[in-house]
Amino acid sequence: MNGYRARVAIPAEHRPALRRAGWLDGDDPTAGAAALLAEAARGPDPEGTLARLARLLDADPVLGRDAAADPGLGRPLVAVAGASRALSAVAAERPGAFREVSSGARQTPVFDTTGGAGALRRAVREALLGIAARDLTGAMDMPAVGAALAEVADLAAAAALEIAGEAAAGRGLPRIPMTVVAMGKWGGRELNYASDIDVLFVYDVPPDIDPAIAGEAARAVAGGFLETLGGHGPDGIAFRVDANLRPEGRSGPLARTVDSYRAYWERWAETWELQAMLKARPAAGDPALGARLLEAAEPFVFPETLGAEAVASIRAMKVRTEQLAGEELKRGVGGIRDIEFAVQLLQLVHGRSDPLLRHANTLDALAVLHDAGYVRPEDAATLSEAYRWLRDVEHRIQLVDLRQSHQLPEDAAGRERIAKAMGYRDEPAATALEQFERDLVERRAAVRTIHERLFYRPLLEAFADSPAVRLGVEGAARQLAALGFLDAPAARRALGDLTAGLSRRSRLMQQLLPLMMDWLSDAPDPDLGLEQLRLLVTSTADNAQLVGALRDSPVAAERLCRLLGTGRLLARLLDRIPAFLPRLGDDRALATFGSRSDLVDEALAGVTVRESAEAGAGALRRFVARRILWAAAADVSGLIGETAVGTALSDTADAAAEAALWIARREVPDAPPMAVIAAGKWGGRELNYASDLDALLVFDPGDGDPDAAEAASRVATRLVAALRADDTTPGFGIDLGLRPEGKRGAPARSLASYRAYYERWADTWEFQALLRARPAAGDPGVGAGFAELVEPFVYRDDFGEAETREVRRMKVRVERERILPSEDPDFHMKLGRGGMADVEWTVQLLQLQHGAAEPSIRSPGTREALTALTAAGLLTAAEAGILDDAYRFCARVRNRLFLQAGRQRDSLPADTGQTVALARSLGYRLNPRTSLREEYRRVTRRARRVVERRFFGEP
Repeated sequence: MNGYRARVAIPAEHRPALRRAGWLDGDDPTAGAAALLAEAARGPDPEGTLARLARLLDADPVLGRDAAADPGLGRPLVAVAGASRALSAVAAERPGAFREVSSGARQTPVFDTTGGAGALRRAVREALLGIAARDLTGAMDMPAVGAALAEVADLAAAAALEIAGEAAAGRGLPRIPMTVVAMGKWGGRELNYASDIDVLFVYDVPPDIDPAIAGEAARAVAGGFLETLGGHGPDGIAFRVDANLRPEGRSGPLARTVDSYRAYWERWAETWELQAMLKARPAAGDPALGARLLEAAEPFVFPETLGAEAVASIRAMKVRTEQLAGEELKRGVGGIRDIEFAVQLLQLVHGRSDPLLRHANTLDALAVLHDAGYVRPEDAATLSEAYRWLRDVEHRIQLVDLRQSHQLPEDAAGRERIAKAMGYRDEPAATALEQFERDLVERRAAVRTIHERLFYRPLLEAFADSPAVRLGVEGAARQLAALGFLDAPAARRALGDLTAGLSRRSRLMQQLLPLMMDWLSDAPDPDLGLEQLRLLVTSTADNAQLVGALRDSPVAAERLCRLLGTGRLLARLLDRIPAFLPRLGDDRALATFGSRSDLVDEALAGVTVRESAEAGAGALRRFVARRILWAAAADVSGLIGETAVGTALSDTADAAAEAALWIARREVPDAPPMAVIAAGKWGGRELNYASDLDALLVFDPGDGDPDAAEAASRVATRLVAALRADDTTPGFGIDLGLRPEGKRGAPARSLASYRAYYERWADTWEFQALLRARPAAGDPGVGAGFAELVEPFVYRDDFGEAETREVRRMKVRVERERILPSEDPDFHMKLGRGGMADVEWTVQLLQLQHGAAEPSIRSPGTREALTALTAAGLLTAAEAGILDDAYRFCARVRNRLFLQAGRQRDSLPADTGQTVALARSLGYRLNPRTSLREEYRRVTRRARRVVERRFFGEP
């Protein structure tokens, strides 16, 4: 008992009232009142609460005795006394009112119009008292409070309209059909305790009444309504009424006909005025007339084309209001308006073609936006919770004196009162104010982050500019034909599958498709792109997340269309790696491939945690596929060129070889130290998508272990198996054909064995192949030993005319024999005249001839070697530039052809459609097939002339 008195002393002037009400026995709380007084002490403003309780109990001692005996009555009494000076005064002024409204016996207020404006004002205050009692004790949550307050306003509006109508009729004016339209929070049934109620008035002109007289009657009723609800009396006002949302604001007529509203909206309405109509709702008067007004407004609020300028206008208005708000809870950063404006902008943009989004209530609209996939689930949950919490805080601020305020008190004591009115209490770890301030900061930060993501979503302007029609399958197919799609039946099937049903995915696709059709039309093969979009969306398990990623990033969506229309390989990779999609929208992430060491770490991390070699190989294949997709996406998106593609693929191959060797050595733990030597394009770090990995395997037997060769051979077999791609996941295949004795030779040899072979048996072409050899994976010492071993065999002082003729004979033989009958030798990127092999053989012959005397030209990379040969005076800058242009051009075309076909193809397609798609993929838009073929001829003819002069020695 005495614990309460020790915390807050009861002033002497309040004790008599508390004793008469049975709350005190002498100076000590009675058993029934002790808990109530303890809660008053812990709650907001303990001293003020006691004073207000004393006044209440003095006015109605029976209420006090009943409250002490019944916590269901006592708790609301203490809560109201603690949180609201204004409503405590209302309860004290009419004893018995609190008992009626707080018990729930009279939850729906009764407005007696015969009592005039004064009775209406009192009824409103008593209704607010009952709502606050249930609100402050948790019997009603925030949405229910807003709805209950809106219902009070509806009933008050109906009463005020009747009172004003009677007054107008008493002046001889005719009765006409009239509707009070609720706007703003009132319209959304989310009213505050001290909100203005925003209103529009609409009237109709009966056929037997002069329009001018009807207008006079409507203005008289509207003016009487404003005076009845908003006029001041001895007990204040019922509601502050704001009619300034009407056309022309304060200078416009109070009431208009439906036709007058329509005429204004057609010619003069600004974006914010139409945005305000999102929350319009007939609240009192003629419901059919109100429905007509909303029907007339609909095509203006949700037009066929909204326009990007409307989106910009809404954003600009939000910025202006924010700048004026400071730290205000409503309009400030991370405040209530951040949520409302984001929701309303999404409604305006998407509600044109999705009527389910047209909700006046913010939380209802947010729920539908979530269900339809326009807002991420986690974002919707965060915004909903924050909106409820922030509105609760707003209610606690306004309850104190029923003043329209959205600003937290600046002083600590005032803020503590609000915190405790929210239910926070002092704890050992943190005070009520500290807990409240922490939650306030966290919620506002979360709201602002999501607001910026939604409100400034880049696709909104594109959506606003696109027609707001639910594109039927037939209509869409006609549009696709106009955009250059050729296969109409396939287009109808694809569009039907993408948009069928009412799922989140189908509704999002209905929004996205008008934009994506434009992007697909720019893809190399629009029909292929649409079909692959269908397969990707309909076959992906979490397709709503996939489509949501496209909704959130127009860059990702546009690039996806280009990738899907480039070839089947990329679609197959995307289907297996859907998590890659968000990266498509980030230039930096897409173009930053990572260093070789990063890739090695990533590959090893994927295989070392697997328990079996098979599982490790599967992880390795997925790693390679991810990295091929990454490089290809950056390539097709124009963020990297063929040189960066070659480096990225080669580094990936190094990492894959390192991981495959780890898998193999785990299976053969007694194997000697080994190294993987990259050769060919891999060695030069110029891999194409279609390249195999030419490699040599070398080991060091140490002290002559007789079983080392057999163990190394087993490692080689397992390494090849681990790197082999399967039928479903593209990857690298390793080719050991350059090893001594070719396929008949051992897959792995010791350093001594390689030395013996190169000393006695190697042909010139084998030394030529070693020009591009470099250690790629495995034991660094063994790799360095191999590089040191082969250098004197490759770069020899005695490389003379006989060796030169041998290289030339081999080159001619390759040109004659290696081009397949199915391939076009005139347009063969790899082996055709002036193609990649021409450049490579020219560079390599010069390296063989001069490398011994000029160490600077010893580079495994063709393009690096061209630069070095120019610096050494062995090629002119013009010659090197011509060869480099041809090499890069052919590499780029070959790469893109592989992505298009999904397999290695080295010559331009014979099929015209395939060549057109290839050319479009490479950026040729005007006469694409002809332009590509002409460019090929121009580049390769110039290169061939340099090859004939420098490689074949012709004048």
